[in-house]
Amino acid sequence: MSDNLNTEKITSDLLKSIRLNKSFILWMGFLGTTLLVCLYAYYLQLRDGLIVTGLGDYVSWGMYISNFVFFVATSLIGMLISAVLGLLGQKWAAPLARIAEIIALAFAAVAGLVIVMDMGRPERLLNVFIHGRIQSPIVWDVTVVTIYVVISTLLLYIPLIPDLKICYDKFDKMPPFLRNIYKVLSLNWTGTLEQQKMIKQSTRALSIFIIPVALAIHTVTSWLFASTSRVGWDSSIFGPYFVTGAFVSGTAAVAIAMYVYRNNYKLQDYITDMHFDKIGKLLVLLSLVYLYFNLNEYMVPGYKMKKIDAMHIHDLFTGSHALMFWSVQILGLMIPIILLVFKQMRKPLPMLVISIFVLLGAWFKRYIIVVPTMEHPYLPIQNVPLEWKIYTPTLTETLITIAPIILVLIIVTVLSKVIPIIPVSEAIEEQHNEVND
Repeated sequence: MSDNLNTEKITSDLLKSIRLNKSFILWMGFLGTTLLVCLYAYYLQLRDGLIVTGLGDYVSWGMYISNFVFFVATSLIGMLISAVLGLLGQKWAAPLARIAEIIALAFAAVAGLVIVMDMGRPERLLNVFIHGRIQSPIVWDVTVVTIYVVISTLLLYIPLIPDLKICYDKFDKMPPFLRNIYKVLSLNWTGTLEQQKMIKQSTRALSIFIIPVALAIHTVTSWLFASTSRVGWDSSIFGPYFVTGAFVSGTAAVAIAMYVYRNNYKLQDYITDMHFDKIGKLLVLLSLVYLYFNLNEYMVPGYKMKKIDAMHIHDLFTGSHALMFWSVQILGLMIPIILLVFKQMRKPLPMLVISIFVLLGAWFKRYIIVVPTMEHPYLPIQNVPLEWKIYTPTLTETLITIAPIILVLIIVTVLSKVIPIIPVSEAIEEQHNEVND
């Protein structure tokens, strides 16, 4: 951070994003219109049933569950940045913690809706809570996702309390009703040592608690796959494999958000090249671990080469899914690792491009995990139409799949317009420490 920044400039810089402007209205209008189109597609599914999708007796999950796994995965980044790096004392990650928590909260909150979209009778979701059994991984999944959303909300809100008081003091020209919301949410914050101690202790406790919950949320999701004997899923590595992949997609999402916020809100003094360099190194480390699990996923069954495993692997390597499979591995994992080894590729613009490829690769990787396996059941497929054997998403299904992504963008956009995305109080404290040193 530049030495010439003072308290007033820091406050002004970090609060200037909280305002309505033409670009925000146009962007929200575009997102809102797109969401309405996608919701109409979901209405068609509610009216006519899952027959409007490409799902069938054999591939019964498809893009919906691929989307769910992707959303749960990306939400884990809040735990990595806020909790793990925060508890390890990595001060460079402090300005990024709120960005990570916004992304984590948005993706985790919407993940539950993705499951509902996959249900032909969504009104029966209540039965999970009324008649759910402890033996069912579905019950565990609903439980840990709910707990994770609650903790992520608290991890976003509690460190935000001092900034809410700053917003109330500075936005004296805001309509009284809106301004009083900041006052109520700031909980009479005055900045006393006792209050500061309480904030730090609460944040630390939540950071510790969210780690096992975050690991559970994706481990349980992996059990939904690994507890079956299906080829491609019958693996003991799915827990750490899913968690590592989650960190990769989440880190890429944070890097993209960093670039957008940095340029749209003129935050070059707060989200610096150093932050992109650090997040790039983190992405390399996580991608290398993820690459190891990818090799493990195919090398072990390839070595044993049972008949059903051979069919599955040949389909991925040289068959109908080969183009997507190799694109994911090469463009979404291998090339990003190679590029990010070089410091010049860890600059803002290269990081944006690389992270987009990594994030897209992460989504299609979930598709590769879900669909090819379901196209290779143990039971023979006989006397059925060709469309039952090969999964092809419909336009309606694609629009419904896009809807949660639009909703996440709306949540992230709105949150970035009502709260400062860089902690103001922490930035001021850091500036004071630099001056004193």
